[in-house]
Amino acid sequence: MKQVVQNYKSGELALLDVPVPGCKPDGVLVRSAYSLISTGTELMKVSEAGMSMLGKARSRPDQVAKVVQSVATNGVPATYRKVMGKLDSYTPLGYSLCGVVEQVGAGIDDVKVGDLVACAGNEHALHAELNWVPKNLYAPVPDGLAPRHAAFGTVGSIALQGVRQGESRLGEVALVIGLGLIGQLVVQLLAASGVRVVGADPDPARCELAESLGAAACGDPGSAAVESAVAELTGGHGVDQVYLAAGGGSNQPVELAARLSRDRGRVVDIGKCRLDLPWNAYYEKELDVRFSRSYGPGRYDPAYELEGRDYPIGYVRWTERRNLACFLDLAARGSVDVEPLISHIAAFDDAVETYRSLKDGELKAVAVLFRYPDQEAEAQTPAKAPAVAVPAVRRGGGEGSAPVRAAKTPVRLAFVGAGNYATSMLLPHLAQRDGVELSTVVTTTALSAANAKRKFGFAEATTDLDAVLGDKSVDAVFVVTRHSSHAELTRKALLAGKTVFVEKPLALTEDELVGVLAAVEESGNDRLQVGFNRRFSPLLQEAKKRFGARTGPASLRYLVNAGQLTHGSWYLQQGTEGSRFAGEGGHFVDTASWLLDADPVSVYAVAPSGNEDLQVVLRYPDGSTASISYVTTGAPGFPKETLDLVADGKVLRLDDFVRASVYGRKRWVSSRLPKARDKGQSAELAAFVKAVRTGGPMPVPLESLVATTAATLAVQAGLAGGVPVTLAGTR
Repeated sequence: MKQVVQNYKSGELALLDVPVPGCKPDGVLVRSAYSLISTGTELMKVSEAGMSMLGKARSRPDQVAKVVQSVATNGVPATYRKVMGKLDSYTPLGYSLCGVVEQVGAGIDDVKVGDLVACAGNEHALHAELNWVPKNLYAPVPDGLAPRHAAFGTVGSIALQGVRQGESRLGEVALVIGLGLIGQLVVQLLAASGVRVVGADPDPARCELAESLGAAACGDPGSAAVESAVAELTGGHGVDQVYLAAGGGSNQPVELAARLSRDRGRVVDIGKCRLDLPWNAYYEKELDVRFSRSYGPGRYDPAYELEGRDYPIGYVRWTERRNLACFLDLAARGSVDVEPLISHIAAFDDAVETYRSLKDGELKAVAVLFRYPDQEAEAQTPAKAPAVAVPAVRRGGGEGSAPVRAAKTPVRLAFVGAGNYATSMLLPHLAQRDGVELSTVVTTTALSAANAKRKFGFAEATTDLDAVLGDKSVDAVFVVTRHSSHAELTRKALLAGKTVFVEKPLALTEDELVGVLAAVEESGNDRLQVGFNRRFSPLLQEAKKRFGARTGPASLRYLVNAGQLTHGSWYLQQGTEGSRFAGEGGHFVDTASWLLDADPVSVYAVAPSGNEDLQVVLRYPDGSTASISYVTTGAPGFPKETLDLVADGKVLRLDDFVRASVYGRKRWVSSRLPKARDKGQSAELAAFVKAVRTGGPMPVPLESLVATTAATLAVQAGLAGGVPVTLAGTR
């Protein structure tokens, strides 16, 4: 299928061939009929992409701050790869469309194949021939509403939510500053509510359009016409509400809002304009400044948008989906008329030229629609997810051996998932490695697969997992998806006879771990590696070698300054993705066990109330202990990982994979490499590829992977019970 994309680094726009998205549960696959170009938001994004790197940085200071923090945590090379990987990727455009349901996912019962729906979301209602849309981001189109009008549903919801934030009342007077697409819709919604409206915009054509759609008067914000109209309609008191629907860097809109508002009026920001509030003006009138967050309650909440958890109507009357349905109803009944807003309808095949014309100013428009070809296309479908026992590891008949491969043939790898970690920390090490062929990348979203194919040279990109697992030419499968899917995908790949590299964690529950081991037993395939990369760090390996063998028990202290997660991170979705420690704690357990040359036999965990900090104590067969302090409340500038190993009169010290030292009869200190933190990914991948190529033993024994996973899972049981947890079945 085709999709409109943009490269944020170069500014290039393209109509790209990408795989058809899979139809996941709790959503529908929609074939687009019309999609709407937001001449404000989208053109701003297109313009930003054409800026220099300095211009991009100035326009997004929030992202610059994240880069600075990443440098402090991960070092310059890793941060550079991550940033450039994001910039030099195709990103989607679009967020408002109407189309026909082509496939219905499990759990959906309110629409059927062939129904017309309006769809929302900048990750789901894209300028693409097919989109997968979760159930809270679509609404059925009422009978009689034309598809091209229903395509306005999302922007209509944005305008509607802004009006709701203004709490307009019958007979009030409102000022709408900015008469672009959103402003024109706000004017109509207010007029339909019995509010008299004054509009302000420097474009006379937009002023004339707004007056034809219900505004009492409109004019240039710098002229006396707007002030005169407000004075006449309000008796000189000022407007009850001001809606800021303008964009750009001028502070004129907020100043005008203060000047023309009545005492204790309401100012609602819907657009993205400069907001340097003149303190005296806003203070003296005690103005109520409000923000309107996109389509309404539910926006940016993964539980609502992705998991389909609706808010009870008794507590939240108007959600994203209810706003969408309400706007469609208003349009169907003629209370809102979007036809006069349509300046141009372009064929989807002309998308790139249409954007160019809009950007260059050749095409003057309030709203532009893409019309999609009326043709049938077969949609691709995705693959049909206290003592703590460490499950017994029973190997298959091969005892760790792999099928014989033809001499000198490249190792063919498939990736399931192509997110930030895969594209910044794994694929760069594999793409240029001799004897490796990147065969297929599988994702649930079409564009991420297409990006990975372009950047790393995959032969194929698809959303069809079963096709990859059934491809006998694929030697190994990398599972680099969200945590909740690791165990099931690993199980399926093992049953398909593939060698598997799965990023941590291997499993989030004991049942998931048991399921993976059942697949090993059933298939006879124990060719598995989990991405515990720190044991492969050259610096840590050298330090362990310098430390040497020990004769007595050891004491190990590991401080992990994990830090706070940013709002919206999927790591916060603990209901589906597990706790943070369940997700990444295996790294630290594995590192400790590798340094101590044993698997833990018990786990004790405590946590202060009110935060996610953890203290985990692991006990080993020879009496050694490892204490892992996993904290989220530390200073951001402090190193993320520091480790001390003490035994036999010797001390090994690791400082955040930048420097290591060993104190004993002789002292050894590594050279300091402040710009490089090699946490072992490259060496880990080299060892994995070698094992696949030669059929030799896997880099880490399966028993160790299972013991580490079981110990990580036991932390939660330990927190619940308040006593040490014995890892039954450990050696």
